[in-house]
Amino acid sequence: MGDSFGPVRNEADEDGVGMADGVGSGATAPRKEPIRVLVVDDHALFRRGLEIVLAQEEDIQVVGEAGDGAEAVDKAADLLPDIVLMDVRMPRRGGIEACTSIKEVAPSAKIIMLTISDEEADLYDAIKAGATGYLLKEISTDEVATAIRAVADGQSQISPSMASKLLTEFKSMIQRTDERRLVPAPRLTDRELEVLKLVATGMNNRDIAKELFISENTVKNHVRNILEKLQLHSRMEAVVYAMREKILEIR
Repeated sequence: MGDSFGPVRNEADEDGVGMADGVGSGATAPRKEPIRVLVVDDHALFRRGLEIVLAQEEDIQVVGEAGDGAEAVDKAADLLPDIVLMDVRMPRRGGIEACTSIKEVAPSAKIIMLTISDEEADLYDAIKAGATGYLLKEISTDEVATAIRAVADGQSQISPSMASKLLTEFKSMIQRTDERRLVPAPRLTDRELEVLKLVATGMNNRDIAKELFISENTVKNHVRNILEKLQLHSRMEAVVYAMREKILEIR
């Protein structure tokens, strides 16, 4: 089992994201109860190897295993583990899809993705689904246990190469947000502003049509155009957006 993992670089980024290098280079206080771990991977030999490695740790107890995401959800509900160590891509149900369900049936469980996938999309989706850690299978065997302890103590653990991608994406998101702030708010026509103001008062399309002496279909078209211009999905979102951006002020 020891040869199935590779070393992970020891580094810390300046923005304070927890790395899986020294995934835990600092010592943690001894626990009264062992950390209960559920191992999820579609390769039986890999699961067995992890169990052998983790069995050597006095403060970690493997309480169960599963071969796919669907089985993992059932096992998590029954066993209520502290940590779920789970692969990303598995048959029947993948690890990312299983994340949300596991958090529902075992809210206190923390999920660490242990995978060969270095795809940025998998990393982002795993984090959005509730994963606390994302480790590549190149991590060394002793670091698996250290990562489990760190996550159990409330830290987030991400392999250095993946953390770098995550920070790059964060910077891009900030830049895109700043660029959007520089773009003027979409310009609504005078008639669209009239319709939006009446929508904000709670009037339905029929009442708006009577108020403005236009057809109900014309009102529907105006509302549709307003939503398209503002890139929103509902009348309520349009009103909130307009008030926030000071396109419309209701006295």
